[in-house]
Amino acid sequence: MPGRRESATLPYPSPMHYLLFYDYVDDMLAKRDPVRPGHLELVRAWHERGALKMAGAMTDPLDGAVFVFTCDSPSDIDAFVAADPYVANNLVTGWRVRPWNVVVG
Repeated sequence: MPGRRESATLPYPSPMHYLLFYDYVDDMLAKRDPVRPGHLELVRAWHERGALKMAGAMTDPLDGAVFVFTCDSPSDIDAFVAADPYVANNLVTGWRVRPWNVVVG
């Protein structure tokens, strides 16, 4: 599974904001239905525990998604990706994590 995490030691405080980007397979809307409940269950669980602030698909076209995490380490996000049914069922063709230095908000 192609995935990449930017690795840089930054002088930012912990916890830090991170963005997780997913790239989806073609025709995602038709292919996601069998595993979408498990994906949404995972997303809601991470949101309820406070690590996932918001998430959603990019539309027009539906070709990916963005997740906003607040956590101590990007390895926490690796655990999310490893547990995601979309990834396990090859609906995600690539993913990457980027630290996000929030200035306002």
